[in-house]
Amino acid sequence: MALSPNLTGSLFMAGAMATFCATDAISKFLLPQMNFGQLVLIRGIVAGTLITALAAQRGALRPLRVLLVRPVALRIIGEVVGTIFFLQAITHLPLANVSAIILSQPLAITLGAVLLFGERVGWRRWLAIAAGFIGVLIIVKPGAAGFNQFTLLALCSVAFYALRDLATKQIPAEVPALFVTLLTTISMTAVGGLLMMPLGGWSTPSVPALALLVVAAVLVLIGYQCVIMALRVGDISAVAPFRYTQLLWAMLLGYFIFGDVPDSAMILGASIIVASGLYTFHREHVRNREMLLAAKTGSTPTDGP
Repeated sequence: MALSPNLTGSLFMAGAMATFCATDAISKFLLPQMNFGQLVLIRGIVAGTLITALAAQRGALRPLRVLLVRPVALRIIGEVVGTIFFLQAITHLPLANVSAIILSQPLAITLGAVLLFGERVGWRRWLAIAAGFIGVLIIVKPGAAGFNQFTLLALCSVAFYALRDLATKQIPAEVPALFVTLLTTISMTAVGGLLMMPLGGWSTPSVPALALLVVAAVLVLIGYQCVIMALRVGDISAVAPFRYTQLLWAMLLGYFIFGDVPDSAMILGASIIVASGLYTFHREHVRNREMLLAAKTGSTPTDGP
């Protein structure tokens, strides 16, 4: 029996989250063996080679002056800085805790859309945003002994990842998404090379470590393609909530690989973040439906129930 488009898209999204989480787990496992500049450099070289070949095969290569397009530059800045903060955070914090904090990103994007683009948000979505950030506060425990600079780095990574996604919405349609991914990978690789020496220089990785980095690079590429397929096959409102399966994978991998056991505060905070995020996706779906109806009838859309 053929699967429906939304179910197919949801499976692609869940698969993407599994590959991204596996990549994060590999990075956390290898970071004690090498500084994150070297890790990013090696992973970027492998991923960049694969993405370049794929972009060439699909005719997605463009001149490098695309880097000067403001939204493209902002997207790359958001990705590079957010990734640096994220890698620093997972080095010292449980994978599931950092993943739960990152899952507040859709709420940060909604807030950013209001502040930067003047997007209209009704009181229900404001409550969802507030609830989500309360969930983050429960996890990070500001003022408690568990709060440290690495928790702050995880929060900063959310802000820069939100900048990345908000900038992505402004990239001209004629710039292929695959080429933007390639530019981001090249930039990330270059930054990794620049940071490697100040962070301790080159240390010859073992063969198993190199193999894991190759696997991580391949998984990243598979994850990006799964996200693209998910958004092309299914409705965004149907497939986007499956991003939250990343938290399940993070908890499982964190437990079996690193022996991390989530505490009650993490579980409660993550539950609030997921619930508020799902409600935000629901409100976006309702809002889009209202706008379509308003366009047909000439009425004014509301942010009602």
